[in-house]
This record gives sequence, structure tokens and C-alpha cells, in this order.
Amino acid sequence: MSGSTNGPAAGSAAGPEPVGEPVTEVTELTELIEVTEVTEAGSAPAGPGRGAATDPLTGPAAAPPARPMNVCVFLSAADLPERYTAPAREFAELLGKGGHTLVWGGSEAGLMKVVADGVRAAGGRLVGVSVEFLHHKARPDADEMVVTADLAARKAELLRRADAVVVMVGGMGTLDEATEILELKKHGLHAKPVVLLNSAGFYDGLLEQFRRMDADGFLPLPLAELVYFADDGADAMAYLQEHV
Repeated sequence: MSGSTNGPAAGSAAGPEPVGEPVTEVTELTELIEVTEVTEAGSAPAGPGRGAATDPLTGPAAAPPARPMNVCVFLSAADLPERYTAPAREFAELLGKGGHTLVWGGSEAGLMKVVADGVRAAGGRLVGVSVEFLHHKARPDADEMVVTADLAARKAELLRRADAVVVMVGGMGTLDEATEILELKKHGLHAKPVVLLNSAGFYDGLLEQFRRMDADGFLPLPLAELVYFADDGADAMAYLQEHV
């Protein structure tokens, strides 16, 4: 009679399977249970091709809405060509669609009207800050209209009500507003994002001047922390949504 221990004798009932195989099966089952539990708890990291959590009844979870912003816009009251109005209109529509509020000089003329019309048509709010000697030009359907005694008080009120500032194309008044806002930020008197909407390269010269100020040590903080030059309305809005 053979004394071999290599396996059961021919024709005999099968003996127990090798010891190592059940351990493999138990290990695989344990890993499957752990993965299932993590996935059901919602803490498993998204893998390739895996999207946001999906509710079997309502479908994919919606992204949380952006926080409404009060955006102060400094800009011209002059009638301007399309190369300047198109980027301004684009930004206004994005502002309104996002449920944000336009805080502006309150005028019903020129580029100010274009932007206010765009925000209003897209569902946004209008808060105007006018000044005594111009209040007769104030937009009548604004959700709120404030009238200040002078231009200095007007600028202060516009900044106070804003979460961020956008400077569009304009003349001496707009340039005055932009430089004061940047001067206040330079001294740490506010930390609100400031964007210059560089429509049709309007502010290319100013950007070059700022770069020289930065390179030659005239700015106490990096230019990138002081102001952002946006190429178009969508670029301006994306920057605000990231920094407000």
C-alpha cells in the first residue's frame, strides 16, 4: 500500500482542497465588502469616468450655486462703438444670470446704460450711487438709488457696497476712480478684487506703466495682487468667482 501523501488514492473520494485557496477567496470577499461599504458611504474617491454622486430618483447632484456678489463697475457714460460695448454687455449678462447685483454710478447714459440694461435683462439687481449735480440723469427703475453730496462721497459709497470692483473703459473720471481704488488697496484699506476689463486693448498702455512701476520698485505689493487685467467679460467673471 502506497504511503504517498501527494493526494488521495485513485478512485477514492476527493479530499479537502488545498489550504491556500479558501484564504484567497475570503480575502477577495473582504476587499469587495470594504469597497462596497466605502462607496455606499459616499467617501470613495471618484475614479476615471466616475462623476458626482447620483440619486436614483433625482439624478446627478447639482453643483452648489455661486454666492451672489455685489460688483461695483466704474465705466464711461459716453456712447461708444461695439468693440467697447460688446465685452461690457457680455459681462453684464453673466452678472445678471448669476443673480448678482450691479453697483454703479446710476446713470442712464452711454456705456453705463448698456451695462445696466444687460444686468436687468438677465435678472440681476441694480443699485445706483449718483451725485447731487447728476441725480437728474439717474436711472428710474433701479432697485435702489443713493444720492451723495459729492464725487468723493460717491466713490466711497460705491466701494463700501461692493464685494469686488470692475473697471471698464472710460475717460478721466473712470481713471480717477480706478487709481483711487488701487491706491486704497495698496495701503491695505481694502482687499477687494479689482479687475480692469481691457476691451480692445484699451488699457494696454496702463498695463505697461504698471509693469514698469512694479519692476522699478514703486509698488509695495506684486502687481498680480493689486489688479487683474481681463481680456473679455467671461475672463473677468471667472476671476471674480474665484477670488470673491
